[in-house]
Amino acid sequence: SRRPGLPWIAIFLVVFGGLLLVQQVYPQAQGLGSAFVLAMGLAFLIKWAVDRGTGSLYAGAIITALAAPGVLNAAGIDVDGLGTFCFGVAFLFIAAVRAFSGGGWGWQLMFGGLLVLLGGVNMASPAVGGLIVPILIIGVGAALLLGSLSRRR
Repeated sequence: SRRPGLPWIAIFLVVFGGLLLVQQVYPQAQGLGSAFVLAMGLAFLIKWAVDRGTGSLYAGAIITALAAPGVLNAAGIDVDGLGTFCFGVAFLFIAAVRAFSGGGWGWQLMFGGLLVLLGGVNMASPAVGGLIVPILIIGVGAALLLGSLSRRR
């Protein structure tokens, strides 16, 4: 019988937890930890490029998006909304991979687009970016209420 492969999620959790612990004990190591997590994300993306596993695609894109702002902050680039923007780009990448492989754009396109929009607005103007989320929430709530009222008639 075939032996199962390495439990990648367990390895990730051990390494990620260890990095968080090192960052708590040695705060100056924050940039190093972010670079290592970025390398892990890129390793998952390379694994996806080789074997086309969906889990590797999602893990690689999300871990890379999680680490990229920390690496950029360590390099002196500190902008509000950068994390949200990176996660949006990750989900847009996933949507593009789905579309080009024949799976359609999926919810990842809308979610990624929303995150890129929110992050971009926050990066350009933090004061305006703080207003976008409440306005979007009110808009979605109003649309749901109007839809519910029209179905009752």
